[in-house]
Amino acid sequence: MTALVNDRWENPLLSLAQEGWLTVQSADQKSRADEALLEQAYAHCEEITSFHSRSFYLASGLMKPDARMAVRALYAFCRIADDIVDESGADAPALLETWRERSLSSRPPQQDLVAVAWADARAKYAIPQRYAEQLIDGVARDLYQTRYETFEDLTHYCYGAASTVGLMSMHITGYESEEAVRYAVKLGVALQLTNILRDVAEDWERGRLYLPQAELSAFGLGEEDIAAGATEGVYDDRWRDFMKFQIARARQIYEEAWPGISMLDSQGRFAISAAATFYRAILDDIEAHDYDVFSRRAHVSKWGKMRRLPSIWWQSKLGA
Repeated sequence: MTALVNDRWENPLLSLAQEGWLTVQSADQKSRADEALLEQAYAHCEEITSFHSRSFYLASGLMKPDARMAVRALYAFCRIADDIVDESGADAPALLETWRERSLSSRPPQQDLVAVAWADARAKYAIPQRYAEQLIDGVARDLYQTRYETFEDLTHYCYGAASTVGLMSMHITGYESEEAVRYAVKLGVALQLTNILRDVAEDWERGRLYLPQAELSAFGLGEEDIAAGATEGVYDDRWRDFMKFQIARARQIYEEAWPGISMLDSQGRFAISAAATFYRAILDDIEAHDYDVFSRRAHVSKWGKMRRLPSIWWQSKLGA
């Protein structure tokens, strides 16, 4: 296999992004909740972010206070949707529909602190509601689809699960022009591909296999090989070659997405650059451990993140 990126997957995703873009409304700076409740709600979102994602927590900490609170409310909104799908069993469809109604309401129940913070962030930054709807639709796909035949098929899942997050984040960080949308879509795909490569064993335990079936077959692999890796830690050169191909493609998409970071307002460049760099480094860790994503979870240490910050800061200042 030689082609790393097939342009055919991009245009359908851009059409979805444009659909959301057209729902942009003017920002409403007036809060719909009292200050004490909002403070409590945002603090709750901060706790959720800190507990579930050290990388996102650290990267978002590089933003100005208001934007930092908003992106952590965005993270908490996404986290709850993910957890409903992953942990609620047969009740997941009904619970997800309830979360859709609450989280997209302009006046959510006061006891639902994440929904309260998220409603405030959406209003303050004019975040298109359609993107939030697309994210919920994206994570809901896990309830009925557990296999993907081609990479093009998989990118639709990546868009719903991750590109939508980037598109919503753009409205919080600020951006120069609509041209940034294309890059946000690509960056989301790259980030979600990284998640997929890191979490093969964990996803397999949940009955999911995101790796494209046609590409597994092209490298002589089948589901029995994934099962052997996930249950016994056994894999061979076929798997190594497959992972080399997947990592090379993910890196290429990161490269293609990177120019979009310079289109963000200055206060957002550092944080988004950091988040992308931390995630991209997971690919390095997978390589460094001989493509073993079965017996260990690839990660970047806190020191590994901290030592990268000076160069990330310099690049973001240069707009590179």
